[in-house]
Amino acid sequence: MTRVEDPRTLLLMRHAKSDYPPGVADHDRPLAPRGVKQAGLAGDWLRANAPAIDAVLCSTATRARQTLANTRIDGPVRYRERLYGATPGTMIEEINAVGDDVQTLLVVGHEPTMSGLALGLAGTGTDAAAAERISAKFPTSAIAVLTVPFTWKDLELGRAALIAFEIPR
Repeated sequence: MTRVEDPRTLLLMRHAKSDYPPGVADHDRPLAPRGVKQAGLAGDWLRANAPAIDAVLCSTATRARQTLANTRIDGPVRYRERLYGATPGTMIEEINAVGDDVQTLLVVGHEPTMSGLALGLAGTGTDAAAAERISAKFPTSAIAVLTVPFTWKDLELGRAALIAFEIPR
């Protein structure tokens, strides 16, 4: 394990509220009007409270892509098909491939993966109240904030600290 001097920040965000138009496949469902507003508020929260985002991993699902677009977050984005319907293990594999130049990483994905990943990564230094809130519900556009004291390639279960959980509304 390679420890880093300045812990990295991992932001796990669930897509905003989606719509359910008839005849539209799950992967292609767009955001609902409420979701567009939620995503904008989440972007406002990220800009005001999180470190500058250096990179983004985003599911290819329409609602995830639209969530990211409506946050108005700048930064290099990698859209990954395998983040749609991913397990926490698949998410960790994708995060492990992020370059060492990335200090703050935003991941936009789906439930139940985001809550499972946030709770699975949570180890020493975790805020118990944040973990309890995530265990109860990881609502649309919610953001789990974790610090990672290792390089991305060394991230594994129990090796991060869950320090906050925000539901921008």
